Amino acid sequence: MHYIYSSALLLTGLLVVNAVYSYQNKHIDPHFWTTLKFQLLALPLFLIANLCIGYGIKWGYKAIGSLGYVLLASKGIELFVSLLMGFIFMRETPSWRTWTGLAIILIGFFVAKGK
Repeated sequence: MHYIYSSALLLTGLLVVNAVYSYQNKHIDPHFWTTLKFQLLALPLFLIANLCIGYGIKWGYKAIGSLGYVLLASKGIELFVSLLMGFIFMRETPSWRTWTGLAIILIGFFVAKGK
């Protein structure tokens, strides 16, 4: 059950963080005061996201027992979330090179987990 909680919390937190930055990049004027105002308004979202990520890593560690593996898994989730945000906000479609790179990372993830 810890696997499910950990994955859901990590996915939620990483989706929130990446969505806020993607929205800022697409819709917020890049001048300092506009960006500062947006960041101050987004602080509650960052608090929620940080709690989700923190507890996701904590429960992932309880489930697996290896912090390095949990952190690698969270980075892998973040890569997929980044691709999703690029598609949603910028209409970017990943090329075959992107998918090949992600496959290599995924293979490395399983190699690192293996003993």
